[in-house]
Amino acid sequence: MNTLAGVKAIVKKEDRAAVLIVLSAFVLRWVGITHPPLEINHSWRQALTNMIARNYLETGYQFFFPQVDLAGNLSGIIGSEMPFFNTLIYGVSLVFGYEHWYGRIINLMVSSAGLWFFYKLVKELHSKKLALYALGILTVSIWFTFSRKIMPDTFSIALMIIGMYCALQYLTTEKMGALGLFFIFGLLAVGTKLPAVGWFSALILLFWSKHKTALKIHLILAAGFNALIAYGWYFFWVPYLVETYGYQLFFPKTLSQGFTELADLLPDLAERFYFSAHYSFVAFASVLLGLIFAFKNASKKYIYLIFAVSFTYGLFIVKTGEVFPTHNYYIIPIVPFMAIAGGYFLMNLPKKWGVVLIAIIAVESLANQQHDFFIKDNQWYKLKLEAIAKSNVAKEELIIINGGNSPQQIYFTNRKGWTVLSEQITPHFIDSLHSQGAQKLILNQRTIGAIDLKYNKVYKGDDFFVYDLD
Repeated sequence: MNTLAGVKAIVKKEDRAAVLIVLSAFVLRWVGITHPPLEINHSWRQALTNMIARNYLETGYQFFFPQVDLAGNLSGIIGSEMPFFNTLIYGVSLVFGYEHWYGRIINLMVSSAGLWFFYKLVKELHSKKLALYALGILTVSIWFTFSRKIMPDTFSIALMIIGMYCALQYLTTEKMGALGLFFIFGLLAVGTKLPAVGWFSALILLFWSKHKTALKIHLILAAGFNALIAYGWYFFWVPYLVETYGYQLFFPKTLSQGFTELADLLPDLAERFYFSAHYSFVAFASVLLGLIFAFKNASKKYIYLIFAVSFTYGLFIVKTGEVFPTHNYYIIPIVPFMAIAGGYFLMNLPKKWGVVLIAIIAVESLANQQHDFFIKDNQWYKLKLEAIAKSNVAKEELIIINGGNSPQQIYFTNRKGWTVLSEQITPHFIDSLHSQGAQKLILNQRTIGAIDLKYNKVYKGDDFFVYDLD
């Protein structure tokens, strides 16, 4: 009771509903928080994130040279995002020793803070009523599951939301500390995931702000400098790493390539908006109706905001090409804006119906996401890989493993080498990789079935075989 009384004393009465939403979602997402990255969906990206962090721990921390394990006989240095998220995992591991799940807690904490500042930002820009409805929609959207994954997507946008709140505080307090925080959080956000830079388009609202012109210029310059640093990393440093070390994480497309690829995937592209964004058809209907209400009732500045955000992220969608419609988490930067639109519709309804609809959205969305909190029984066997590799493969030996295109299984071996498709496991292909330095072959028997190989078998288990190629 004393703790509850303390919280009540700190939090304003009018904000307690928002606190309850954020804290309830925070607690719910602790289900399975210590799971390794074994989910069916997006385990590959989580394994890659952890891989970079673990290599910082084991080979020495070099921020500008993130390293992965699946680059064969190359160094593994990769052209990727700025590794701020990986650095936090590395820092926690320095103190407590390495575990697979630290990134889940880090992301959950930062993303939950982002929800709170989202509420405060919308509240100050518009109203408490809109802020509460928008917060409710965003909390149970795709944000709900991805904010507990070892991935930097909600992490990045949460940092940007905090930064934008600091920008608003700078306009009202004129304190340089708030401007500095806007710059820092903005840089962390756009560095961690480049799509966050689209949020700077929301600064179009400054044109209708009655604050001092000098303050507005300071914010635009800070945002521009952030964008310039991100541009330098992604379009100069990343190409340098790729050219020098030969390994690349992402492949930006030209506008013509992007349009061509999207034209073939229009149903998937549409699905990202009408379902993946919120896992709720009711939520999407609310977003559409909210946009109609906004164009009918909202002030000119919010209409321009909608156009600015739409143009910015439309360009981003085209530049990613087939990646956007084939990866649901690329919608995350847009979802907070969609939540505001949905909230705008709900706030214009009678309170009873607004509450009923937000409850329906929550039930529908969480029902469509609950499976992501549990690991299927047929996935846990992969955790045997580290012990198997430790007993049968020297740390410096390069391996081949039939883990497919995902880095998940080679990550669990904690060894470097090649991860290949099971169909590629032929004597000719294995010999070609052996000539490039591969010394051990680890076969996942569950995915390859019976196969006769000429190499010396040094380990035979229920799920994995290990062959010596020398």
